[in-house]
Amino acid sequence: MNDKFEKLGQIGMSRRRFTQMAALLLSASPVALSASRALAANGELVFVNWGGDAGPAYDKAYGAAFKADTGITVKQDGSGPTEGAIAAQFKSGKPAWDIVDADPFSAQTLGKKGMIEPIDYKIVDKSKMRPGFGWEYAASTYFFSYIIAYDASKFGDRVPTGMADFFDVEKFPGKRSLYKWGAGMWEAALLADGVKPAELYPLDLKRAHAKIAAFKDHIVSYWGGGAESQSVLLNGEASMALIWSTRAGLIEKDSGGSIKFVWDQGLISPGAMAVIKGNPGGKDAAMKFIASAQDPKKQVVMFEMLGQGPANPAADSLLSPEQARLSPVDPSNMVKQVPLDMEWYETNYGPALDEYTKIISA
Repeated sequence: MNDKFEKLGQIGMSRRRFTQMAALLLSASPVALSASRALAANGELVFVNWGGDAGPAYDKAYGAAFKADTGITVKQDGSGPTEGAIAAQFKSGKPAWDIVDADPFSAQTLGKKGMIEPIDYKIVDKSKMRPGFGWEYAASTYFFSYIIAYDASKFGDRVPTGMADFFDVEKFPGKRSLYKWGAGMWEAALLADGVKPAELYPLDLKRAHAKIAAFKDHIVSYWGGGAESQSVLLNGEASMALIWSTRAGLIEKDSGGSIKFVWDQGLISPGAMAVIKGNPGGKDAAMKFIASAQDPKKQVVMFEMLGQGPANPAADSLLSPEQARLSPVDPSNMVKQVPLDMEWYETNYGPALDEYTKIISA
């Protein structure tokens, strides 16, 4: 694997860390904690995901097979495992959650505070992960990217080939839509401004914010969730948007093929599973569940249902050419992309987001 993707795997990054503050407050409340405890029982594991279609997908891909193999029921909880909610579960002294669809960054942070179990790599197989994506407190399970989606019906045979085209409204006329919570948007602005991928970090925030501020008249909306990013293109408000790759196939299908996407200069990030220390279902059972989810065939089911790029490279060969076209970690797609620098985000995200928010709100 390219060194830049090794670096991406060092800590891990959260798209949800930026979008789930309301869920954090709700999930951390005493009422929510009491309700969640009702799910925990002997011979069961509670897997906490981000709701919506995720629960049925995780159950079909991983939960049903694990019950058949071990007799252990895996219950799906879609309340959203924000960093604060996970910490609240641990601090309650009686956590109801076992396994969480954790942001690697959050798992590492909480693990160093004694709230997350170290991954038992005697049970979980590191060789079934892409190199660099097995952390001390989290095991990679999927990938997603921020990529350019565009309304091809407006541009004829012209196809954007990177962030410079996204910011070029003369060559590609029309409004644009950006991500509300900043992640990847600074990189996009700097790439458009001529910064080479290898020279992005540390990010020149002054330059990035100047680029975004100067472009504000062309931005019709700042989306905060996948459905918003789709609708702004489907309803014709924007001719281009930076969207999650998990939405790419959906928006292409829903538009009848008129809205397309490119991987060029996409910004790639991982997701992972982690285990709360003192979980009611037991550490070993939770680790065995994570190990069972490394099966490449099961990860293909997750890809088919949620668009998540498989963490196990053995899954790549199981995808059809059409499926591979939609996978952020297909080798032909991955090589075109730029990884977000986790160390930079760990140190700088808060102040950077504050400034970004001021600019887009002004």
